[in-house]
Amino acid sequence: MPVHNDEIAAAFDEIADLLSLSGENQFRIRAYRRAAQTLRALPDDLAARLASGFDPDRLPGIGTDLAGKIREFVATGRCKSLEALRRSVPAGLRELLALPDIGPQRARALYEALGIHDLADLRAALDQQRIRLVPHFGARLEERLKKSLEARGERSHRILWSVADGYAQGLRRFLAAIPGVAQVEVAGSYRRGRDTVGDLDLVVAARAGVDVDRALRGYDEVASVLASGRTRSSVVLRSGLQVDVRVVPPASFGAALYYFTGSKAHNIRLRTIAVARGLKVNEYGVYRGRSRIAGETEESVLAAVGLPYIAPELREDRGEFDAAAARRLPDLVTLAQIRGDLHAHTRATDGTASLEDMVAAARRAGLRYLAITDHSKYLGAVHGLDATGLSRQIDQIEALAQRTRGISVLKGIEVDVLEDGSLALPDPALARLDLVVGAVHSQFGLSRKQQTDRLLRALDRPYLSVLAHPTARLIEQRPPIDCDWRLVFRRAAERPCLLELNAQPARLDLDDVLAREAAANGVLISLASDAHRTEDFALLEGGVRQARRAWLSAAAIANTRPIGELRRLLRRTFLK
Repeated sequence: MPVHNDEIAAAFDEIADLLSLSGENQFRIRAYRRAAQTLRALPDDLAARLASGFDPDRLPGIGTDLAGKIREFVATGRCKSLEALRRSVPAGLRELLALPDIGPQRARALYEALGIHDLADLRAALDQQRIRLVPHFGARLEERLKKSLEARGERSHRILWSVADGYAQGLRRFLAAIPGVAQVEVAGSYRRGRDTVGDLDLVVAARAGVDVDRALRGYDEVASVLASGRTRSSVVLRSGLQVDVRVVPPASFGAALYYFTGSKAHNIRLRTIAVARGLKVNEYGVYRGRSRIAGETEESVLAAVGLPYIAPELREDRGEFDAAAARRLPDLVTLAQIRGDLHAHTRATDGTASLEDMVAAARRAGLRYLAITDHSKYLGAVHGLDATGLSRQIDQIEALAQRTRGISVLKGIEVDVLEDGSLALPDPALARLDLVVGAVHSQFGLSRKQQTDRLLRALDRPYLSVLAHPTARLIEQRPPIDCDWRLVFRRAAERPCLLELNAQPARLDLDDVLAREAAANGVLISLASDAHRTEDFALLEGGVRQARRAWLSAAAIANTRPIGELRRLLRRTFLK
């Protein structure tokens, strides 16, 4: 069976969690965490690389032991070390780790102090207000845990777009190889570019008599069949992901693709517009009476109801039909228009590659400029730079920039925004930089007023160019901070300060709604990879997808500008 990068990464993350629950050595735990990050960042399938003779210990942070586990997982779909750890730790205790406010250390503390083995024990302890009695927990954390449990019950199972992509592309290639299949596309929320995907919808154009259903049931990753038929099949993969496949004749492919791509609200609006014109729209085409007048392409479907093409990312019924009717749809940004990246890390803090290697990788990715923004020292999770370390790195960047051709290298820092809105490095330490990226990395549970005041005070600091991953969310793991974003957007536009759209798959922060609102308030967006390894510049594509969902054109994004114009823009962000 094929093994996806995310499955191996998930196994390594679980090993790290279980080792933490067992009180194992932190260096060993971090090795598994870094390995999982490396695997998720790979732009291609690792199993395919291994089949062609690639040695996994050539990957950053992967030593002989981890490489052996990767080979074992790819060959067997299992990891004996993980299975042994699972047997040694109570299953219910592992469930606690799914809550955003409980990591391995807190789970172990609850187990040792209160005998909490599972979620049922946790609920009982919360009801009895016993959690606050555990050292370093308190009433505030107790309240957050209650909300996390409630949210867990309400949340449907969705996976990151980046994870779904591995499954989607494998299925698309498999179905496209069936004799008699003319076209295959992945539709649904995946094609609209939502940050998470609940299931996969694939549309297949095939000539009459082609048994797509039978072929699908023979796909290696199918665990069970939910529905089977000539035009519709539904299966569940061994990962738990549901896949729905619709088969239509080539003449209906565009109509089916449009129908199964749009959100429910978008499709209702389209049908309403069609009815007003005396037409009917369904997955087989556009009909006037009994005659089909369009359906082979999506463009033909929209043209039949008098509208220009609407990009998949906009099909959410958020004003796209009115804009289309008025011929005012945005000219959405493309990856080719991104000229540089204003957020990247090296191994000087928590990156995996040298300064020289990150710059070379950015140049290979087609970027014309790159800002090096390693972490400030305040952040406890990494070995950050203090004022002296930053000054030394500035010297290194300036020396590298002088001898580097084909790409400009900018001097930056990712500095913590502290609880009071101050920055974790003093102003004199920041004065030599080309840009300062500020970010919230702690105190996520402050009240709405406290978080709003915190960010507004940060925006008053003289050296702040970009507010990075502004809501601090981690998708399906940590909710966004509570903040009055309208006030923040207005202040950022006045200052001016860029707001980041962070392309890391678990962040995609700002989300599409807030990014659109920020741009509408006159705020320029920095679309950034937040690269921690050389492969991460490929993540910019996901950031572009999110920007398109936010209706952003190239003009709304700062790093579509040439380097000279960008430098002038960045100089204006410093209040000197």
